[in-house]
Order: sequence, then structure tokens, then C-alpha cells
Amino acid sequence: MKQGTLYIVATPIGNLGDITYRAVETLKMVNFILCEDTRTSSALLKHYDIHTPLISFNAHSEVNKSGIAIEKILSGEKGALISDAGTPCISDPGVRLVNKARSAGIEVTGIPGANAAVLALSISGLPTDSFIFDGFLPQKKGRQKKLLEIKNEERTVVLYESVYRIQKLLKELDGYMPERNITIWRELTKKFEESWNGTPSEIMKDIEEKQVKGEFVVLIPPSTWKTD
Repeated sequence: MKQGTLYIVATPIGNLGDITYRAVETLKMVNFILCEDTRTSSALLKHYDIHTPLISFNAHSEVNKSGIAIEKILSGEKGALISDAGTPCISDPGVRLVNKARSAGIEVTGIPGANAAVLALSISGLPTDSFIFDGFLPQKKGRQKKLLEIKNEERTVVLYESVYRIQKLLKELDGYMPERNITIWRELTKKFEESWNGTPSEIMKDIEEKQVKGEFVVLIPPSTWKTD
């Protein structure tokens, strides 16, 4: 029996309209879909009348579920991996699965689409010819070292942060680079999308006063960056 294929499918980061025709067709065609949260993904599938079975696949279950998915694909089934939002395997579960699939000789096909880091870069006005994506900074070990590296970085730095830790990050940036004008996007593509541009302390004060929620993309310009 011919083995199947693993599809890595990008989904919207907020606005349900930001999905490609190819992604919808793929999700309808495969035998199963691996997803972080079945409740979140069910809303997307319902919106596009997709009835493919969902299998919960998150950071805690990735090791065990990867083996199950590989067996299904080797037996001839087609599977898709999606994340709660955006492109899978970018600060999301899935890297081990893709690695195992490739090691097993399985064809891995990407279905491109939305990505918060790239979108934020494209509308930031900061240098994009060379940048570094650091995702979520380590919470303990290595965090201060990473912040020092960012301070001296000569490329634009892109970070992700949650509503629970954004104030902590801004306070640290204020300590390492108080005069640097950074750009922050909240809830990209969603109804309450919002952005800030200014020093860490300026943004920290505004976010605290508004008590905002959501997911954040933080862009830090190069240490040598000067606007015209």
C-alpha cells in the first residue's frame, strides 16, 4: 500500500477570511487533522463546512501522538497539522512530528498562509532585509543573556509575548534599552487590532492604563537603526 502524506497547513491568526483556497481543500481532503485545541479548530472547520476528524495534538501529547500519526500515514492515510493560529511549527508544536515523518520517508507538504511575525514585520516600517525571530523568550535560564544580545543586535528582532507577561518584558526592555523606539502589535487581523510605537516605558504605561488583553508581537529595531 502506498503511504500517505503529511500536510503542514497554515490557518488564520484571527480573521477567518485569511485562509487560502488550497488550505480549505486540503483540510477537506485529508483523513485526519492534528490540532492544538479541538475547540478552537472546530470553529474554523465549522465556518468552512469541513468535517474531517480532529485529533488533539499539543506540546504535552506531541511525543505520543506523533507515533500514532506516523503509523496512520504509513498505512496510506493523509494527515494535516494545524495550530490554533498561523503557521504550524513556528513557536508551536509539530517540529518532532515533521522530523519523525521525514525520517520515516514520508512526504511532508507545506500549505503556506498567515504568520504573525512576518505580517508584523511587513507593516512595521522597520528593516526587513535581515531580521531575527526569537519567539517567546526563555522565562528563567538564559533570559538576561538573551536580552543583552537583543540590545546589541544589528538586525530587527521579532518576539511573541502573552498578555500575562507583556508588562514584564516591557520593564526589562526599559532597563536594557530605555531610549529604543519599539513597535508592538496586539491581536493582529482581529476586530480589536492595536499597535504602539515608542519607548518601552511609554508603551508600558499605556498598556497598563488600558488593561488590554490578547497576544502580542514585539518588534525591536536594530541597535544602529535611524529613521530618515
